[in-house]
Amino acid sequence: MKKINIQNLSKQERLKWVIDNYIAAPNQEHVKKIINLYEIKNADISSIQEQFIENTIANFSLPFAVATNFVINDKNYCIPMVIEESSVVAAASNSAKFWMHRGGFKSKVISKEKIGHIHLFYYGSTDNIKSIFEYIKEDIIKAIDIISHNMKKRNGGLRSIKLINKEQLIANYYQIEMTFDTADSMGANLINTCLEEAAKIIKSKHDKDDLQIIMCILSNYNPNCIVKSEVSCEIKDLKGITLDPFKFADKFKKAIDIAENEIYRAVTHNKGILNGIDALMIATGNDFRAVEAAAHSYACRDKHYKPLTKLSLEDDIFSFQIEIPICLGTVGGLTSLHPMAKIALEILQNPNSDTLMEIAAALGLAQNFAAISSLITTGIQKGHMKLHINNILNKINASEKEKKILSDMFRNKPISYSQIINKLSEIRNINKENL
Repeated sequence: MKKINIQNLSKQERLKWVIDNYIAAPNQEHVKKIINLYEIKNADISSIQEQFIENTIANFSLPFAVATNFVINDKNYCIPMVIEESSVVAAASNSAKFWMHRGGFKSKVISKEKIGHIHLFYYGSTDNIKSIFEYIKEDIIKAIDIISHNMKKRNGGLRSIKLINKEQLIANYYQIEMTFDTADSMGANLINTCLEEAAKIIKSKHDKDDLQIIMCILSNYNPNCIVKSEVSCEIKDLKGITLDPFKFADKFKKAIDIAENEIYRAVTHNKGILNGIDALMIATGNDFRAVEAAAHSYACRDKHYKPLTKLSLEDDIFSFQIEIPICLGTVGGLTSLHPMAKIALEILQNPNSDTLMEIAAALGLAQNFAAISSLITTGIQKGHMKLHINNILNKINASEKEKKILSDMFRNKPISYSQIINKLSEIRNINKENL
């Protein structure tokens, strides 16, 4: 195959090239039809989406849903979620409904500090690198003030700058660490621009071989960009669950204790929290990958991976809390470009970044409450099975009549793909290989 620069091709030409070279001939027309079904017909919107990333050939659609019943800081919310996993939205809504009449969720942003570093090596004394840093520090601050002029109008901008000796990790390794408040934007591009401008100043002021700048980059580990959320009520008021309230609270606490001490459980515990938060991040055009990375690193900040939620039963009060780093934005980036992200923010009543952080934390807490409640009572599969069977039936193109028969047949029973195939072949009176 000849080398090709597909970025120079049109979207249609790129698609043709992929199909011609990587799709088997018998399937090519089918692939074209499927891709056409997902094509955005509005030329303006299609053009916007094509420019988000490189080498676009098609659109990939996911369901846009809403989780209801949320009361967060005494305000009602309907939360948009983009996710493919069954039961997540229903679980969040049911959890929110449970807490709606028990005071709802209380969320609070603790801090919003974001971090970036210039990573460098200095082949001289520690005193010398300190002197160099002090010499150039004010020039860096002045340059950053100019770059972040608009953000400073919104009470954001550079918050601190310092030199950190990292020679205990690698010989001659230092960092210049900067912290920022990026107001209502996620701020990644601004932080990286500031870091690179600072690096240019360092090179211009100290253009010698004893100092080597390796890279300039923000960190997605932001232990000082924290939001908390909590739900609480008297244990005796945990009614409407299949267990006695005190037995439920006891099992719930033990489930948290297991996650505190067992990494196999803790990772899945936190994954469930992020089911909801990720879905909200995608819906609002935020970087869910950055949020995931920060959350998991924060979970092991004490060198032992732990759950992001905690439970207290002191004085017979069921107090369930989450503490999590969430870096996001409500202006700039995809939040301002993607039409559906704009709608998602409008559904949320156009929150600022603090409020969106508080909503996200509450959603993560709701997901975790729902997951643990299911695990310690009915089991996790009961909620999953209804949508799971629907997905299987849609995959095998079952008719509406067949769907009803098979859904009734497998209601409240363990199921597998092969079991459904076998039953459908019996209904149709054909060999299962012909389905």
